[in-house]
Amino acid sequence: METNDCVIEISNVWKIFGGRPDVALQAIRDRGLTKAEVLSEFNAVVGVADVSLSVNRGEIFCIMGLSGSGKSTLVRHFNRLLEPTAGKIEIEGTDVMALGAKELQAFRNRKIGMVFQNFALMPHRSVLDNVAMPLEIRQISKNERLRQAAAILDIVELGAWGSKFAHELSGGMQQRVGLARALAANPDVLLMDEPFSALDPLIRRQLQDEFIRLSKILKKTTIFITHDLDEAVRIGDRIAIMRDGKVVQTGTAEDIVMNPADDYVADFVAGISRLKVVHAHAVMQPIDAYIAKSGPVSANARHVGGHETLSNLINLAIDDDNPILVQDGGRDVGIITRADLLRTVIEGTEVS
Repeated sequence: METNDCVIEISNVWKIFGGRPDVALQAIRDRGLTKAEVLSEFNAVVGVADVSLSVNRGEIFCIMGLSGSGKSTLVRHFNRLLEPTAGKIEIEGTDVMALGAKELQAFRNRKIGMVFQNFALMPHRSVLDNVAMPLEIRQISKNERLRQAAAILDIVELGAWGSKFAHELSGGMQQRVGLARALAANPDVLLMDEPFSALDPLIRRQLQDEFIRLSKILKKTTIFITHDLDEAVRIGDRIAIMRDGKVVQTGTAEDIVMNPADDYVADFVAGISRLKVVHAHAVMQPIDAYIAKSGPVSANARHVGGHETLSNLINLAIDDDNPILVQDGGRDVGIITRADLLRTVIEGTEVS
């Protein structure tokens, strides 16, 4: 993520499924009804409840939660595959809710690419023709759209498979074709709804690696839906955790692991190893406080940057009793002792 430009901003979005969603929403606002009470009184289901969030340019923003948490429902509001009951959605400064039918179709085609869990490839079309479909919809000439599609296939390392059909490819290869098709139109925003969850674990990890590689090259702003916290931690710049239609916490993986907002989030992240998630700036103690308590820092202390991982810090501390100095811009800003490292590791286990 190279800039802090806000590309996506949604404010107070609600989605209530049922015959009288507006009446149900008013009752929630007036009487504070719970999700169960809305179902009982109005026979309505609260899919998304008052969600607000923003996504920056080039960011991979993961939305995660268990089945039924509302994550897939939420992502379908970004391009209005679902109409919200209430709220505001802006993408690149465009009020998506204000678009008419033709404007919305053009907006989806030019601004947003979507990658589905089930690949959604056309079986009667070749791989190359599948990838070229968004450009065909734009009425780009056949030669030009096939040229652009071939270039995208090369990027996802499937250039030799353009003449094949979907059934001739493995599941992992089909999902790469789906990703290539979404990229072919050069959208500003990618929406990815559990794109790798149907794949075997090894293929899934390989595609995660491939996606991380492509993200560094193409720098697309991405909303990535997953139920897998390990996947979110591995891929996401920031993560939003949903429960019962609400966003209960948003932050980096490190923020969420080190400072869970409530017991639900704490339980959710309990199994995540801190070794690659937590960094020096989250472990260190202020250098002034250390010196006041323990005296001057040893001249033999080693220096690390604030983004050094907990795993590497532990390796540094194994054979050296000296504390570790943390620097920012060449200035000493913090210090890490073996006790700091042990405390961080122990707090990340289920040991009480």
